[in-house]
Amino acid sequence: MKPTTRGTLAAVMTGVVAAVGAAAAAPAVAADTVPIPVPLNGLEQALNLRAPKIAGQLPVPMPGAPEGPRYVEGRLLPDRALPQLPLAAGLPGADIHTPLPHILGHGFDHLGVGAPAADLRTLTPGLALDAPLTAPNPDKSGLPELKLPQAAVLAPLLKTVPGANLETGSGA
Repeated sequence: MKPTTRGTLAAVMTGVVAAVGAAAAAPAVAADTVPIPVPLNGLEQALNLRAPKIAGQLPVPMPGAPEGPRYVEGRLLPDRALPQLPLAAGLPGADIHTPLPHILGHGFDHLGVGAPAADLRTLTPGLALDAPLTAPNPDKSGLPELKLPQAAVLAPLLKTVPGANLETGSGA
C-alpha cells in the first residue's frame, strides 16, 4: 500500500471516529480524556419515552519532546533542521445505549455501540536540509567546494488501533 493511500485511509478513519465520538461517547477510559455527557432527561419527560444514553470522551493532546538536530560529519547544516514533534493523545470515544420497543411483547430491547478511546501517536512533518557547500577542504587552502543543495521533507506518522463493540439484547 502506498504511503499516500495509507495517509488518506488514516485521515478518513480519524474523521469517521471523530464524527462518531462527537455524536456520542462514554465515560473517560484513559486519564488523558475529558468526559462529555449528553443530557437527554428532558427528552424522556417531554415525549414520555425512554431516551438513549449517550456519553463521550475527548482526548487531551500531550506534546512530547522533539528529537533535536543531529550533527553529521561532512555536512554544514545539522540533519533534521526542523525536527518532528511527537504528539500523544487518543481518538474520541463513544458509548451509545438506546432502548428499542419490543414488537411482540412488553418491555424494551436495547442496542448499544461502544467505541472506547484509542491511543494515538503522531509525529509532525519535519525538514532536513543540506547547504550547497562542502566542509572546508584542506587541499584547497581550507575553502569549501560547491555541491548540489539537498532538501527532504520527513513524512508525518500516525499510529493507532481503534476498536468498537456492537451489542443487542433484552433489558433496558
